[in-house]
Amino acid sequence: MKVPQVRGMEFYPSCIEKGMRSERALKLAIAEMYVKGVSTRRVSDIVEILCGTEVSSSQVSRLAKELDEEITSWKAQPVGQIQYLVLDATYESVRVGSHVVKQALLVAIGVDYSGNRHILDAEVANSEAEVNWRSFLEGLVRRGMHGLRMITSDDHSGLRAAIDAVFPGILWQRCQFHLQQNAHSYVTKKDEIPLIAADIRKVFNRNMSR
Repeated sequence: MKVPQVRGMEFYPSCIEKGMRSERALKLAIAEMYVKGVSTRRVSDIVEILCGTEVSSSQVSRLAKELDEEITSWKAQPVGQIQYLVLDATYESVRVGSHVVKQALLVAIGVDYSGNRHILDAEVANSEAEVNWRSFLEGLVRRGMHGLRMITSDDHSGLRAAIDAVFPGILWQRCQFHLQQNAHSYVTKKDEIPLIAADIRKVFNRNMSR
């Protein structure tokens, strides 16, 4: 695959591992463009410019379907024993039918009893409403997640309500990053934000230094 370069610096697409077979690299690049809302016609044009290879719109759609099947298979895998669960969401542009809209991507990361981290699930939802988070968390339970000791997340009302409903009695901790970001919104002078951030980190790290 020919990768365009910028003078004075090296560029390589993050979605493609160096040394990866060109066919698989091309498929991943096509799938990523499609998922991010690039039209099938536009994807075809880009591939032809970069690779000198013509890819039809139907081929792009087929590759996207293959990606959907791989994701469906991954989301069906058993979860098992997880002691710490981290929950978060971000808003991304996604394709819904023939339109590209902003939707919430709900993400769950788990830490097992050996200290290994795993991406457990990711789900696109219209919003972070309780009903969406609750359905997402119930999916983890159905896949056999057990042994949970603590959950970390931001203080979003919909998420907190879903956690209380699905995991009553489980210890909850507010995400330090989100707490710090929320604190910054109360600082009126931007040049004071680094000082405030440093003070907050000292509070977070106080017990760790003992």
